[in-house]
Amino acid sequence: MPTTPPPATPTNGPATRNLTRFAYLSIAAAIVTIALKVFAWQLTGSVGLLSDAAESVVNLVAAVAVLIALRVAAMPPDKNHHFGHSKAEYFSAALEGQMIFIAAVVIMWSSVDRFLNPQPIENVGVGLGISVAASAVNGVVALVLLRAGRRYRSLTLVADGKHLMTDVWTSVGVIVGVLLVALTGVERLDPVVAFLVGVNIVVTGWKLLQQSVEGLMDIAMSKDDNKAIAEVLSGFVSEEVHFHALRTRVSGHHRFAEVHVLVPGAWSVQRGHDLMEDVEAAVHRAVEDVTLTCHLEPSEDPRAYGDYTAEFPIPTHADIVATANGTRHDIEDHAGAPRETEPKRRP
Repeated sequence: MPTTPPPATPTNGPATRNLTRFAYLSIAAAIVTIALKVFAWQLTGSVGLLSDAAESVVNLVAAVAVLIALRVAAMPPDKNHHFGHSKAEYFSAALEGQMIFIAAVVIMWSSVDRFLNPQPIENVGVGLGISVAASAVNGVVALVLLRAGRRYRSLTLVADGKHLMTDVWTSVGVIVGVLLVALTGVERLDPVVAFLVGVNIVVTGWKLLQQSVEGLMDIAMSKDDNKAIAEVLSGFVSEEVHFHALRTRVSGHHRFAEVHVLVPGAWSVQRGHDLMEDVEAAVHRAVEDVTLTCHLEPSEDPRAYGDYTAEFPIPTHADIVATANGTRHDIEDHAGAPRETEPKRRP
């Protein structure tokens, strides 16, 4: 009598990570820098320092959005979200980009008004000293967020880190503007620098919006990651086993891949299943946070070929032999290019 096998423990699914501790760090940094920059603005009356403080308010709003997004992204898959919730990170990046645009408009409007109605700047030394301290806080936190974002492949943390680093360079520009006013006595230099700060913020916001849209559009994994998967698969290629239709996509810090496995039609289901289990385990070990799905096909069936317009190429057994003999270029030369013709059908 057939028996029902015990439920298996998932080993190939995406691992959820709780990265909210970095969001709390960003919130704390935003609160500290807002207090410092507002104090510096009140001491000096510089519209440049005011614009710098306004951007820090955006940083705080963005940090709260980051916290919410990371909390949602860390939720495990459920009956309504079989692939998890990691795309929530892209909404945070999009919101941050929109908030940056709003801050830029406020900054540029204030700078034009101050350019038309210039006012003297006071207490330059103390004000700049406080601004430098705020910039140092932002710089340290930005480096921490960028490092964590790249390590965990979190677009939210990378976006927040880049935003804070932009804030650092913005502060540098404002400090230069205030110093120029103090040295030259030309009061209109302060709003000119503030306007340029607004332009820089617009560029940052646009880049963040582009990244979030790309993520929501299921952008493929990087060329290097696709090549790494293809190299693992090529280790299983033989005269009987071939692969094609490798496609990948990025969803937050999770990555998903699928590939078609071609074997002789005479193979048993068990033998094909064992091969796919080995393939999935090997890819999972070699490339972090990738969920690979294999589709088994008989190599003799013409319907097993020409599945997709775009896919990442995987060398066949003949390709590997030719490469060993020095007669074929490496797979990297064609990595990421869509297939324009149907692959050669196996006999």
